Amino acid sequence: MAYRVLIVDDELILTELLSAHLQDHGYTVSVANSSDEALAKLNTKPNLILLDINMPGRDGLELCKVIRNHIVCPILFLTARITEQDKVNGLRAGGDDYITKPFGLQELLARIEAHLRRDERNNRPPEVVTSQGLIINLSDRKVFWNEQELSFSKREFDIIEFLSSNPNQVFDKERIYEAIWGYDAEGDSSVIKEHIRKIRAKLMQASGNEYIETVWGMGYRWKK
Repeated sequence: MAYRVLIVDDELILTELLSAHLQDHGYTVSVANSSDEALAKLNTKPNLILLDINMPGRDGLELCKVIRNHIVCPILFLTARITEQDKVNGLRAGGDDYITKPFGLQELLARIEAHLRRDERNNRPPEVVTSQGLIINLSDRKVFWNEQELSFSKREFDIIEFLSSNPNQVFDKERIYEAIWGYDAEGDSSVIKEHIRKIRAKLMQASGNEYIETVWGMGYRWKK
């Protein structure tokens, strides 16, 4: 299977060079020269995204946050910014790595291969099965009880995935909010309480079990 790479950069010469190089190495490549074009091309379901930070209009950091609401593949920033704070901002926005311009094509190829291998390893287990019989398919983002699929919103599933992947660990609302929305997201962690209320109600109605336990004064945990 050929991996799909989406290149997002407004430098036409660079995107042509990268596209040709990656295609020569067996990748299927899509190119976007603007933020709007990049969002439109998410339907190609890329396995990895190369994203320039210094984009006109909506910059790469803001675009990365939007992309993270739709897709979980590795995102590698292409940038001339090299300060530690720039790297922190990029990672907090949802990026996975930085490649500083100018860069060598062999280094780029090696980093792409490394991230794809890591992503493949991380995604190998297709599901998490709880002791009470609930099946959470992380790859397809679906939840089943007695072979019946239960309906959850994107954020509800994100919370289920985070808590069930860390069973018996207690997380306060702020930590859950940071894990799902990001460190610098605008909003209020109080929304976690309402999301968990809805998750509990749906799980209780389907299974009669309470999977998320409140640890008073501390937070929530997924009961293994």
